[in-house]
Amino acid sequence: MANLITIGRLALLFVIIALIYVGNVQVITLCIFLLAFVFASDGLDGWVARRTGSTSQFGAMFDIAGDRVVENALWIVFAELQLVPVWIPLLVMTRGFLVDGLRSLSYGEGKTPFGENNMMRSDFTRWLTAGRFMRGLYGYAKALGFMFLTGLVAFRQQDTSDTVLGAVYDVEVFRFLGWVLVWSSVALTIIRGLPVIIDAIAMLNEKNPSSEPEGAGSNPVSTTPQ
Repeated sequence: MANLITIGRLALLFVIIALIYVGNVQVITLCIFLLAFVFASDGLDGWVARRTGSTSQFGAMFDIAGDRVVENALWIVFAELQLVPVWIPLLVMTRGFLVDGLRSLSYGEGKTPFGENNMMRSDFTRWLTAGRFMRGLYGYAKALGFMFLTGLVAFRQQDTSDTVLGAVYDVEVFRFLGWVLVWSSVALTIIRGLPVIIDAIAMLNEKNPSSEPEGAGSNPVSTTPQ
């Protein structure tokens, strides 16, 4: 059931993307609320899995993969619509591949991405990457930033002078706060990703320490002529 919820979120996401491209102002305004549902239901699959006793490693990884699809797809769409620079989706995808790849190695050590038994090596990095506050801050910034960009599609490309959306986006302070959310989510993507990469490399170095061959450097070659 939990995995079906993740699949449903992804299906709704691509419906929203299609409507952003072909919809009018009213349809795109509806997409803002539909997108809010996509992000609000992010934790629903995990809650259902815990209530039904169907939690699994596959389910946890599938949930993370679903989140990556949502995030990357939206950044690509808004870059293609020229609302954000193309380096943002490239950066986000690179960060996602690196972090998820390194986290997958930690599963072999019995570690998890979040929770008490995560791979972080200090209280600070644990709070930064797995703490409820930082995860919530990142989630809200990302969700509200994407909702802002969705409304901006209609505001910039269509006549919104007589609509509620137009009245809201005409307010300069609102647009400023919207961009603060967008750039904050980009900054948090980097800030929360770097500790995972650094700690994972340190963990791998501890597991496979490099060493010189025994006796290396102890027998210098004689330069005495024969």
